[in-house]
Amino acid sequence: MQIILQEDVEKLGNRGQVVEVAEGYARNFLLPRKLALEASAGNLKRLEKMRAVFAKKEATEKEAAQKLAELLAGVAVELHRRAGDNDQLFGSVTSSDISESLAAQGFNIDKRKVALEEPIKVIGEYEVPLKLHREVTASVKLAVKKEEQQ
Repeated sequence: MQIILQEDVEKLGNRGQVVEVAEGYARNFLLPRKLALEASAGNLKRLEKMRAVFAKKEATEKEAAQKLAELLAGVAVELHRRAGDNDQLFGSVTSSDISESLAAQGFNIDKRKVALEEPIKVIGEYEVPLKLHREVTASVKLAVKKEEQQ
């Protein structure tokens, strides 16, 4: 089934692209979430107008992401976790934890934009990449420290 993407979809395509997907994927996921439109004759005619709107939206989103990246350049996050004798954490630090601590500092970043390859399980200092936009990536310094026992 051919569809026109209205939003960027990871591993599928960008806004305004006409892509071929399985019928069930389109009908059950993309269309109900308004991520895509069916590529009918009328929608294909409207595609040029839609692309102009998408280009404007893309430019404003990219500009906002660059400003946010500049603000995040000096941000450091510190998390305290319980750990064993050899600095192994009891549990782990996930993208959700990082997102919440950034929100506490006033940066509203979705956990899906925190690009951790795998959860952090050892005490230490890390550079965590944040994928703010398709073309804009920022990084935040993360310090995972041992929680003091009472």
